Amino acid sequence: MPASILVEVGHLHEAASTRDTTVRLICPSCGSVHVAQVLGDNGGVSYVCTACGHSWS
Repeated sequence: MPASILVEVGHLHEAASTRDTTVRLICPSCGSVHVAQVLGDNGGVSYVCTACGHSWS
C-alpha cells in the first residue's frame, strides 16, 4: 500500500486494538469461568455454570 494510505488508516488499527475487551463471567459459587448464557421463557437472561451447575440471573 502507498505510505499515505497507511498513515490514514494507521489510527484505525490502534483504536480497534484498544477496544478489544472481553467480559468474562465468573460463577459466584465455585469461581469457574465456564459459564453459559441461557434465555428464559419470558425473554430474560440467566447464567449457568457448566462446572458446578449453579444458576443465577
